[in-house]
Amino acid sequence: MEKNLLTKKINIIYLTRNGLLEPLGQSQIFSYLRGLSKYYSITLISYEKFQDFSNSELMNNAEKDCIKHGIRWLPQKFKPNLNIFFSVLSILKMIWLVKKVVNQEGCKLIHARSYIPAFVALIINRLKGTPFIFDMRALWPEELITAERIKRNSILHRIIKILEKLILKKSSAVISLTNAAVNHIKSMYSANIKNKLIMVIPTCVDLKKFKPNIKKNHNSKIHGCLGTILSGWFRIDLLSSWIRFASLRDPKLLFEIITRDDAKKIRMIIDPENDLKENLKIKSVLSKDVPAAIHLHDISLMFFSPGLGKLGSAPTRLAEALGSGIPVVVNKGVGDMDDVIKKNNVGVVVDGDGKRQIEEAFEKLQTLLKDPELSSRCYNTAISIFSLDKGIEKYHMVYKAILNRKNI
Repeated sequence: MEKNLLTKKINIIYLTRNGLLEPLGQSQIFSYLRGLSKYYSITLISYEKFQDFSNSELMNNAEKDCIKHGIRWLPQKFKPNLNIFFSVLSILKMIWLVKKVVNQEGCKLIHARSYIPAFVALIINRLKGTPFIFDMRALWPEELITAERIKRNSILHRIIKILEKLILKKSSAVISLTNAAVNHIKSMYSANIKNKLIMVIPTCVDLKKFKPNIKKNHNSKIHGCLGTILSGWFRIDLLSSWIRFASLRDPKLLFEIITRDDAKKIRMIIDPENDLKENLKIKSVLSKDVPAAIHLHDISLMFFSPGLGKLGSAPTRLAEALGSGIPVVVNKGVGDMDDVIKKNNVGVVVDGDGKRQIEEAFEKLQTLLKDPELSSRCYNTAISIFSLDKGIEKYHMVYKAILNRKNI
């Protein structure tokens, strides 16, 4: 069977509601598919945002890239903010499209990225018997509650939880971003996932792109922050508290926020009186320039809203910082970040929101920054946990396990 898999490409479907043309689509979808396309004939069904779908140059370049790697790309238009009727209609159209592709291509496996694609894959599984992978990404029902889009125990919440249970039970494998999320679903659905193939694959990054800047000292004293911070998931209040405290302890400290968010709005929240002046910089850079920008930082700050909704989160910026040889400062309660940082000694964890907790973390950071092996340790941690090559290898292992089970 192993020999057949390596010599004959088996048709599979990769189904996602994210867009291939989004930054996330490029880093967390296409990066993996390029590697997997060496072993499988992949049909990618993605849902592109209007501004991307209408950009002919972007679409043409992406199509050429897919053709180059033997990937059949079927881009669909993403329609946000649909009411219930049109949401159901959209799902029915997705079911029809996937069923059509299964019939045409004889696809042997569906890789469903997140909950709605997994529900579609569940229906196809019932209709055609095609096995599917539930790549859950995060705990979507809990995220919806945290974002106040639904209420716990409401009718919609109960429906989603019933579907979650069915998807977990009927899927051939489950992929999670974190061990914390796996422990949660095991406690909730132990009978449904007994003997289930479960693989933890965090958000990985291309370490050929995020090359390490190995530092033996951290004297430049730049505290950096990368990515969106106005999303509602980011603790901008904790970032603001850290910056205020750190700037009082050392007025020479510099702070740089690299984001596409509204710079004026961020400054009004963090430094409304403009006390920091040029010591606080807020700017955006092109995706290709992000690795070089991170190299200028001594540490990377990242604070997220904790709770059940974030147990399944593995922030990409964590992998990017560590891959660049940069230690991190985080808050507790988000996915596996606490464990990764503490076990590998690659940063500090702020254990609370108060001034005392921030002060304790700041003092620990000063000691850590004196360690000449810190940057190397960060990079080695990224290699062992967040390497794109290892992520591709793990997906390949899951695919083979399912296909071997079907004796294809």
